[in-house]
Amino acid sequence: MRDQYQKIIESTGEDVTRAGLLDTPDRAAKAFAYLTSGYEMDLKQVINDALFPSDSEEMVIVKDIELFSLCEHHLLPFIGKCHVAYIPNGKVLGLSKVARVVDMFARRLQIQEALAQQVASTIQEVTDARGVGVIVEAKHMCMMMRGVEKQNSSMKTSAMLGSFRTDQATRTEFLTLLSDH
Repeated sequence: MRDQYQKIIESTGEDVTRAGLLDTPDRAAKAFAYLTSGYEMDLKQVINDALFPSDSEEMVIVKDIELFSLCEHHLLPFIGKCHVAYIPNGKVLGLSKVARVVDMFARRLQIQEALAQQVASTIQEVTDARGVGVIVEAKHMCMMMRGVEKQNSSMKTSAMLGSFRTDQATRTEFLTLLSDH
């Protein structure tokens, strides 16, 4: 990957031997590997047996999970937050594991719509929840730095499964709790 970054930098007309760029191919390769480290993550290791028995049937919400990802169309970042809710069905997931699931999918070449779906279906699969709701809000550098260059635009996507899809009251409760500050 380091050699490919060197070729990219050279293709701009830059001199990769100048002081400021000497180590840039190495740093860029390490950064890109980190930004795409979700491919190396294994769901079983991410969850790490952090599923606990619970009699609760009340909504669990984890708000404002910070995320960054790379748009698969331009390889530019999108940055935002994810809100995850689920209705337990006999077990709950350790709190930090919800954020780790978000990271596992966000740290891949991605589109936001798919990210919301992947997080929702994974939380559903792991917890066997009665329902899962996921909302992702992000700003996309591909829209801010190029193309239409709209600095204040953001995108919201959602994925609703189970009772969040079929029960308007459950969906409304989720959205209401998100808007409370």
